[in-house]
Amino acid sequence: MKYLPLALLIASTTATAFAQDLTHKAPPQRGPIALTNAAIYPVSAEPIADGWILFEAGRITGIGAGDPASLPQGTTVIDLKNQKRIYPGFISPYTQLGLTEIQAVPQTIDMSEGARIASEVVAATAVNPDSTLIPVTRSNGILAAAVFPTGGLISGQPSLMRLDGWTTTDMTVKRSLGQVISWPNMRTFTAWWMSESEDDQQRTIKRDLEAITKVFDTAKAYADARAGDPNAPVDLRWEAMQPLFAAGASKAKLFVRANTVDQLVSVASFAQRYGQDVVVIGGREAPLCASVLKAANISIILMGTHNLPRRDDEAYDEPYTLPLRLHEAGLRFAISHNDDTAHERNLPYHAAMAVAHGLPGDVAIKSLTLWSAQITGVDSALGSLESGKSATLIVTSGDPLEITTRIESAYIDGRQIDLSNKQTKLAEKYRARYKQ
Repeated sequence: MKYLPLALLIASTTATAFAQDLTHKAPPQRGPIALTNAAIYPVSAEPIADGWILFEAGRITGIGAGDPASLPQGTTVIDLKNQKRIYPGFISPYTQLGLTEIQAVPQTIDMSEGARIASEVVAATAVNPDSTLIPVTRSNGILAAAVFPTGGLISGQPSLMRLDGWTTTDMTVKRSLGQVISWPNMRTFTAWWMSESEDDQQRTIKRDLEAITKVFDTAKAYADARAGDPNAPVDLRWEAMQPLFAAGASKAKLFVRANTVDQLVSVASFAQRYGQDVVVIGGREAPLCASVLKAANISIILMGTHNLPRRDDEAYDEPYTLPLRLHEAGLRFAISHNDDTAHERNLPYHAAMAVAHGLPGDVAIKSLTLWSAQITGVDSALGSLESGKSATLIVTSGDPLEITTRIESAYIDGRQIDLSNKQTKLAEKYRARYKQ
């Protein structure tokens, strides 16, 4: 037993070594770059069949059809020869990228603070910039991600991260997007694995709802007190929640994990009572209460489409058609991933499954770009190709929702990104073996 601490230390450092990304971080953009003769999909406007896009110092400075009339001196012109497409970089609206590496190794998991109320926690502070999952993810066109803490009743503050950078500061687009709440179940249920009686479940539901109400009443009273007296004592938990009660553009979003009709209706009522800008994470039964959600101006982050139906009597394609049903109901949504973080690269194919079951292709692209940016509150910089926005974009060989399409190149804030990763290096290694 006396050697146990040493063994744990070795296991910890070994796990850290496995999480070391060896690809180079991109240097700052050194001069203007123009991509010409490409099909451009701005998302916020109609596609341009044969166009150009110019960016300088990390920002888009021009976009149009045909050939650019003039270019700044020293511009690097890359002719794509009418064989490529240009899209905004995809944004994953809900991930744990950088917070977890290997699910079977606890030393590489830092998703939860452990406290029941952890509103002061910020996900960006725990992100590992050298995670090997990051280059694998961005090689499939995902260039930004909203990283969420988990656990507890109030998990903390998610952060929007660009998927390249030496430090968490380099990677951070927006340090705090708001707060995350796990809404309690609103009905009791029985299952072989459920150890609580229905009475115990009712007490738990009541306790959790009362806890949420108490937290928000206290946070609102604290915000009012601080507004009236800036020298009032500071409590970090309530200080972190002040942006939820701010006005205008500085108001933060409240992200709520909820799926059933009962939960969603309760969340909508809560949003209106406290004047919150709510985004639901999950929303599997949202089409059944779409009018209630629309009245409360609630958006939805769908947890993937590669799921099973929620009930035995549901249609087999219920999860595949959910995006279409939300679209037809007039609800704004972003499509996220619902698998191990190591598989985050498959995000585009969750949207593709929705397209295969009726969702218009342009809507699917919006759910990964502009709507994802709007829902996470970063649409002033990301999500579409417009002058003044970040030059965060991908160049593809075809439709990026097709599994056969290649991401030819990618730029984050105008910096060309190394699209190699551990998997591509291993592929090169073993192909070389057979060539010999």
